[in-house]
Amino acid sequence: MDIQAFKAYCSGKKGVTAYFPFDEETLVYKVGSKMFALTNINSDVFRMNLKCSPSMTGDLRSAYPAIKPGYHMNKEHWNTIEADGSIPEEKLYWLIDLSYDLVLKGLKKQEREGIMKL
Repeated sequence: MDIQAFKAYCSGKKGVTAYFPFDEETLVYKVGSKMFALTNINSDVFRMNLKCSPSMTGDLRSAYPAIKPGYHMNKEHWNTIEADGSIPEEKLYWLIDLSYDLVLKGLKKQEREGIMKL
């Protein structure tokens, strides 16, 4: 996966917006009002931060050295994933889906239902 595939996949999900709230290089994807993915668009190495279930973070980090605690994020709930080819591409898409689903599930009912109607 490269940054273009990441951007296209995240942008194609229901209720997603992309913006730069922190600076001109940190691209953030939100579902509704909450962030589910971010990346530095100017980095030499493509990395993404994705939300994860705390019960899974340890196993994922043990199984894949390219998955580390979330950089500048809550280490219990976020992973930084380097797309260096060591993680199967279908697993990367699954991790994006997991992050999106966790955040969508955590939205207030009215907001979540509005997104699901899109």
